[in-house]
Amino acid sequence: MTERTSRVGLLEKLCLHTPETRAWALYDWANSAFVTTVIAAVFPIYYRNVIAHDLPSRAADQGYSLATTLSLVAIALVAPLLGALGDYRGVRKRLLACFLVLALGSTAGLFFVGRGDVYMALTLFGLANIGAAGSFVFYDSLLPHVSPPGRQDALSTSGYALGYLGGGLLLCVQLAWMMKPELFGMNAAAEATDKTSSAGTFPVRLALLSVAIWWGLFSIPLLRNVPEPPRALDPHEQPGEAALAVAFRRMKGTLRDLRGFRNAFLMMIAFLLYNDGISTIIRMAAYLAASRKFDPTVTIGAILAVQFVGVPFAILFARLSAKVGIKCAISIGVTLYIGITVLAFWMSTEAHFIALAVAVGMVQGGTQALSRSLFASMIPKQKSGEFFALFGVLEKFAGIAGPALFFLAVSVLPEGRTEMAILTILPFFVLGLIVLSRVNVAQGRRIALEAELKAG
Repeated sequence: MTERTSRVGLLEKLCLHTPETRAWALYDWANSAFVTTVIAAVFPIYYRNVIAHDLPSRAADQGYSLATTLSLVAIALVAPLLGALGDYRGVRKRLLACFLVLALGSTAGLFFVGRGDVYMALTLFGLANIGAAGSFVFYDSLLPHVSPPGRQDALSTSGYALGYLGGGLLLCVQLAWMMKPELFGMNAAAEATDKTSSAGTFPVRLALLSVAIWWGLFSIPLLRNVPEPPRALDPHEQPGEAALAVAFRRMKGTLRDLRGFRNAFLMMIAFLLYNDGISTIIRMAAYLAASRKFDPTVTIGAILAVQFVGVPFAILFARLSAKVGIKCAISIGVTLYIGITVLAFWMSTEAHFIALAVAVGMVQGGTQALSRSLFASMIPKQKSGEFFALFGVLEKFAGIAGPALFFLAVSVLPEGRTEMAILTILPFFVLGLIVLSRVNVAQGRRIALEAELKAG
């Protein structure tokens, strides 16, 4: 077997053997820089230690929570309408690009935020969240169109694996210049005695700027090489109708159609529940570590470990799915999250935080990737934009409830007892497992295929 044959065989196993699938998966590589650096690792610590340095802890917490909640509510309200519009007009990629531009501009703007710029920071952070979440809706909706038949699980998990790798590599470089700025020519930052000054924060602000550059650069293949899915009209629609009127009608129709795709609907509800717990862990881990005065370098290093542990385990989850079934594999991941949450309650040292981060890396990517591909397999392709927009709405509302409940618990608990807030995550995992157990995968896929054949 030649080296080229071996390489082609590996790419085919990973479902990355065509320019379209590689370009699609590379967007995970691109956008994971935002999730890793801005959502999970660098920005939460920078906000807590520098931007909100002069605010009382509780006021800083409430501002961060409010920005997160409002941004997710905003995208949740407009996503269904835009998803229907994207399907009717055949402009899913164009809408993805619009949200991407908003996200890139807002993320780049964080470079100019320093100590005391709380309102500016939270506004830009909120807008970046809206742009990112909006782009994810249309990116996910392309999955059933790009993936070869029967390979959605493999492509979805490969995308997550690339995302972990891309986000981890960039964070590794960022961590290097934040720890040793003098090695990268940032002598003023290295010599600054006030680490909250403009000079002292330059490496961190540069890390935030680098996210926008990385994200924009590696989004180009998707915009160039992934074809826009064909425009599909419902039987009663005409090409020249008012787009917004059709979008509203389609959105109402999508909600009505859920009655015919019961298993897809149950999957959405299950995902809403257990992904709420996952999203809360992602968003609050570094923030909680900062509140416990853990060394920021240790915190970021632990999140970096999540990225590299996640690469092989995301792919292993696809293989596990092939052996035990996709629903069983997701259930295993959610069950392990329950154990992680319980152990997090007892976390008291930086070593505990690192161990839990590694455990999260083992299950996070595989669980979310398989959830995305399972849902995609139970909806008709011609309505993927509408259904994924609704899927995205539930995902965003899931992202609202967990952090809001977490911060509510923090606000009412005595100082120094914030570990109790971690337990608010448990019900989401338990209830998600219960709903997931009611999903009939074979029946859901059969109904989706019948709908595709009927639509022609």
